Amino acid sequence: MENKKSRGRQKIPMKKIEKQDDLLVSFSKRRSGLYKKASELVFECDVDIGMIFFSPTGNPFSFFHPNIDAIVSRFQNPNIELSESNLLVAAHNRDKVNELKSKLELLDIIEDAEIAKKKLYDEVIEARQKSWWESIEQLNAYEVTQFEAWMKTVIFNMQNRLNELENGASST
Repeated sequence: MENKKSRGRQKIPMKKIEKQDDLLVSFSKRRSGLYKKASELVFECDVDIGMIFFSPTGNPFSFFHPNIDAIVSRFQNPNIELSESNLLVAAHNRDKVNELKSKLELLDIIEDAEIAKKKLYDEVIEARQKSWWESIEQLNAYEVTQFEAWMKTVIFNMQNRLNELENGASST
């Protein structure tokens, strides 16, 4: 630990960000983080939640679950039970969230497969860039036998083509 290159996680003093571009980027990232945390809280704890933000430019952003009417009603009277219509809307919203979550998981699996495929393609391209004698040393006995058979076929085909060309040239 003597040769520690970084100072690790540092405490950053809370102060207003002066640069407008940095301020907007920071707001956007933190807003996304809050949305993610709120949706995790809804999904894991099955709670009702509502948030309203105003960006530095004055644009409003909101997150409500199950919907704004249910949140406002619960805020005004915490002991009130949700109406039948609000319960149906909440159930529909939860179903929609679960459906979107499963689609996201499927897309994550597809993304992982595509990353693996790209890695394989990159390895193939790298192998093609090597000379044939460099890449042939990586073959096992079966692959060497297949390569030898392929080479014999190529030589045979080339010999036939050469004979055809010679016969065509001699006849004219």
